[in-house]
Amino acid sequence: MLDRYGSDVLGGRDRGSRRSLPAPEVPAVAGLVAECESTGYCGAVIATEKTSEGWAVRLEAGNGAQRVFLLAPSAFLIDGRPVTLTRPAGKAQPLHPDRSASGSRFVADAPSRVANASRIWVEGIHDAELVERVWGHDLRVEGTVVEPMHGADHLVDALRAFRPGPGRKVGVLLDHLVPGSKESRLAESAMASFSPYVEVVGHPFVDVWQAVKPAALGIPAWPEVPRAESWKTGVIAALGWRLDERAAWGRILASVRNYTDIEPARLGRVEQLIDFVTEGEGRQ
Repeated sequence: MLDRYGSDVLGGRDRGSRRSLPAPEVPAVAGLVAECESTGYCGAVIATEKTSEGWAVRLEAGNGAQRVFLLAPSAFLIDGRPVTLTRPAGKAQPLHPDRSASGSRFVADAPSRVANASRIWVEGIHDAELVERVWGHDLRVEGTVVEPMHGADHLVDALRAFRPGPGRKVGVLLDHLVPGSKESRLAESAMASFSPYVEVVGHPFVDVWQAVKPAALGIPAWPEVPRAESWKTGVIAALGWRLDERAAWGRILASVRNYTDIEPARLGRVEQLIDFVTEGEGRQ
């Protein structure tokens, strides 16, 4: 179903002075979560596609339903703010026609699978979008769902509510998992309470942005940001980007073609969790 927009795509909601401001452009990369402003439909980007009425984006809701929306100006919301979705400059590309963006064997026309009970938890939306960008094909083949925790502070409580057990495992990926950190203490507590059905791994980066190799963005290195300053704000300023955090992440994510653009410290941990939650099911 293709939803068409009238001349006022912000109609029906009071956006006040924001109507006169141009909405930032954000590449519609796979895994990006967006909401159609006029209908309230929210889902993850599956792909952009050409229709008889122009380029459109296909969104998939949490229940697996999909709808197609035209890429109209200011037609979508991300984190509650209007944006203009655009066709990404590129898409996640395999290194070889029979390999996915993660390097695994590509399964053509794989039938949809009901999601299994096991889960992979990541800290936030950006983490989930990066996993989808590179490992989305693998996860759909396996029927494995990646869920953002929106922070790790309540990890043990969340695991207690989930009740891990046989056939119901949880793989957890944490940022800044280094000795002596808050994350290391959370990991130790979770593993002590729920092993062998929970595995917690992590990478040393302060933020998931750093998991993308600087070369993929055409920069020599990620900028150094003083500890007292917001890391993302400092990075955006140092790179001279006139973007907010959401749009900046869209640019970063769009630069990721396949697993070769991901730092090994992050790459290996995701592979480890996929193997953990799919053990016994036979990965491709």
